[in-house]
Amino acid sequence: MSAPATSLTGSDTAAPRNPRSRVILASLIGTTIEFYDFYVYATAAVLVFPHLFFPSGNDTTALLASFAVFGAAMVARPLGAVFFGHLGDRVGRKTTLVAALLTMGIATFLIGLLPTYALIGWFAPLLLVILRLAQGFALGGEWSGAALVATENAPKGKRAWYGTFPQMGAPIGFIIANGLFLIIAAVLPSTDPSRPSDAFLDWGWRIPFLFSAVMVIVGLWVRLKLVESDAFSKAVKTGTVVKTPLVAVFRSHWRQLILGTFFMLATYVLFYLMTTFSLSYGRAPIAPGDSAALPGLGYSYTTFVLMLIAGVVFFGIFTLLSGPWADKFGRRKTLIWVTLGIIVFGLLWVPLLGAGFAGVMLWLVIGFSLMGMTFGPMGALLPELFPTNVRYTGSGISYNVSSILGAAVAPFIAVWLWGLGEGSPFLVGIYLAAMGLLTLIALLLGKETKDVDIEL
Repeated sequence: MSAPATSLTGSDTAAPRNPRSRVILASLIGTTIEFYDFYVYATAAVLVFPHLFFPSGNDTTALLASFAVFGAAMVARPLGAVFFGHLGDRVGRKTTLVAALLTMGIATFLIGLLPTYALIGWFAPLLLVILRLAQGFALGGEWSGAALVATENAPKGKRAWYGTFPQMGAPIGFIIANGLFLIIAAVLPSTDPSRPSDAFLDWGWRIPFLFSAVMVIVGLWVRLKLVESDAFSKAVKTGTVVKTPLVAVFRSHWRQLILGTFFMLATYVLFYLMTTFSLSYGRAPIAPGDSAALPGLGYSYTTFVLMLIAGVVFFGIFTLLSGPWADKFGRRKTLIWVTLGIIVFGLLWVPLLGAGFAGVMLWLVIGFSLMGMTFGPMGALLPELFPTNVRYTGSGISYNVSSILGAAVAPFIAVWLWGLGEGSPFLVGIYLAAMGLLTLIALLLGKETKDVDIEL
């Protein structure tokens, strides 16, 4: 097994080929668009698709079917990581990032044009699954490329801070996506807090998907201005680019692949519990009339999404703060403490969520703050595990295989545990704590990467 690097040289002492403003925009705007597209689907998976694409007569069954399609994209993400990782390590970061962004944008736009189950029957959910898989495939290649643009162009001692730029796409994309849904819901109000209005279900939900096309055009304009980083250019000049990055990374860096996957596990579970499951739990009636429905917090859609957006602001703040902390104290030490916090947080779900509005807001603020602190350093940590010639492939596989173990099943498991607990979120919190424990073990087995040479 070869180590990812040895000492600080190369890009830590040479001026980056891309100006700082270009690096920030290219890494931030692309992931913002990709996460916006992903969140638009996640919100629709709760509000719209159970009614229009998975009608079953049972709200919980329809929700689970919608979440199953949501999770299908996570399965496609490792495939996207392999495909785009191969391109990124062979052809370059710029071309690959443009291709990933186009794939995501086209798939999201087409979802906004889909006919529903009432019009074409089972072809509607089939087409939705295909386009959802395309979304996952695209995101599988987006994140690692954006993280590489940021970290391979970072100045000395600031790689983790630069690595937070692509991570900021997650909170910003969430706010834009859910803010747009809020505006549409306000324009097309519903008299039933548990169900969108007929106009919203007829055509209003399509607007956020179609709006994606505008954002993609802006993202492409920024990314086409990029030039390749010193790290990749050096790999080309020295002839160290490998013919099959996938084979090389599994042959020589399998331990880093495994550790990187588990480094991300708690992050993914926390991420999707706080954004997707919480929307279902927060909107469920306190005492549902349907015996098959599960009790929740009883907030209206508008109220709870506003609460979520307030929490996501803390997600963004602590994502940015985590970068300088990880540069100063190290990625591993920072994440060990944050993961301990995630474990404790999972054990406090019931007392927090049972303490009324103040308790729910505190739950959201703590959860999203921890999310920022665990997500931010990953933008530097995962790329630092691998050498330049397999970095796109290696970091992408770790990041996206973890999406299967964490994000793909998290909403589904959470709904099952919610039902098992007869409406109590206690078991869902225990699930989060257990995943945090697995991440903690991986971090204790791993090594610090703060001082690696990014050009090796």
